[in-house]
Amino acid sequence: MIKVMIVDDDKLVRKGLISAMPWENFDMEVVGEASNGKKALEFLESNRVDLLLTDLAMPVMSGIELIKKVRKEFSHIYTVVLTLHQDFEYIQEALRLGAIDYIAKVQLEKERFEEVLERIYNRIMQEQKRDPNANELFSMDRGYALLSNNKAVGEYWVKEWSDKTDQSIVEVDINLWFWMQPLEQSNELWLERFSQVICTKPGWNLIKLNGLYGKCHKDVHRRLREYREKDFFYDYDPHSSVQSILLQEGDNHKQVRSEESMNHAKEQWSSYEWIYQDSLFNHQLYTLKMMRLPQAMLLGLLYSLIDKWNLIFSPVGILKIQLPDSFDSWDQVDTWFITIRNMTRSAIVKPTFSQEVVECIIKAVHIAHEEMNHQITAANIAKRVNMSRSYFSQCFKEIVGMNFSDYLRQVRIEKAKELLLYTNKTILWIAENVGYMDEKYFSRTFREQTDMLPSKYRQAYDKTHDIGRDMTEK
Repeated sequence: MIKVMIVDDDKLVRKGLISAMPWENFDMEVVGEASNGKKALEFLESNRVDLLLTDLAMPVMSGIELIKKVRKEFSHIYTVVLTLHQDFEYIQEALRLGAIDYIAKVQLEKERFEEVLERIYNRIMQEQKRDPNANELFSMDRGYALLSNNKAVGEYWVKEWSDKTDQSIVEVDINLWFWMQPLEQSNELWLERFSQVICTKPGWNLIKLNGLYGKCHKDVHRRLREYREKDFFYDYDPHSSVQSILLQEGDNHKQVRSEESMNHAKEQWSSYEWIYQDSLFNHQLYTLKMMRLPQAMLLGLLYSLIDKWNLIFSPVGILKIQLPDSFDSWDQVDTWFITIRNMTRSAIVKPTFSQEVVECIIKAVHIAHEEMNHQITAANIAKRVNMSRSYFSQCFKEIVGMNFSDYLRQVRIEKAKELLLYTNKTILWIAENVGYMDEKYFSRTFREQTDMLPSKYRQAYDKTHDIGRDMTEK
């Protein structure tokens, strides 16, 4: 029978769960309750518990702290999070720490209690089925993990191989397998032969694991799932089938994900110097990899960079840069960056202009976008890019297709359209933020370019939006 403990600072919640949930239907029994993490730990020291349901926000000791201590001191216990929070960062942290599920209290009235317990029960059974020894400790320090960057469709050639070689292998997750290498097979011949097999399986790597001694099987499996979810994307090497890692808590590399570092990365890549400077390009690429961003965050960053690049490079004749639907590994990201760089360098070659001149025009385009809210003119831009006023104007018009003043006006009006459509800022504020200190002059210029005053442009969009919404409702 599965022994259950409920930890929540709300007594009514505890009593309600104990009395209302059909525990016996799933071979479960509530053996204890506590109002905070500290009292829960005191109970665990002298009582057997298999499943812990804990709130996150509690006095004295939070649920997150409790999960951390339980994982360290009572690693055999399964944990489930009880929460009122819709802050998924807390929930994700709890899942990262090993919680097998979470229950939103606000949904308990809407969900059938049987469904909640059945889901938890099935997760426990699934964990135990994968490894009957999940709660045992490793007596050896080294093992192996075989994993693929494909997490969608399971491939079972690994199981066939293990049956042929008498290896005791555990399926930790889809396309993620783990086993201990017997001492009598410690010779390199076995590893060499298996490495040859892996070389024929794109997307797969064999990982030598160190630091297993004394760790719980269940914790090692959880850490492997974490590793595949986060770090393997960056560590996967298509040119090497075998790697080694020290299995420890936290990321294998220090991750730099602060808002400041993200903004710095955007600033570096939004510029254009990396196109021509090999050392700068390689340094920025290495720095971005070492940030080890979650894949969704990395894709978000790349999308924002593409928007910037298309604004800067399209005026000088570069085709629109696009992003693939997905990346399976950093190796593919690396290749994509190199391809984009080579494409860009080839596209901006102008037979009638030197590379230096083209760089100066790209810099002028970049300034137009980055400093549109300042009072900039062709004369001061020419000075900043070290060209004479007349030669700069000639080159800019021939390369971009219009003179600098017309281009700057176009950039400002396009930005003004965006601000009118997607913000509630006043016309005066928008005018000043696209470089027009006189609201009337801005409105006159905007009408010349769009045949509408800024206020009418905003109203026209609002009406179109309302019509579309009405049609959707109908």
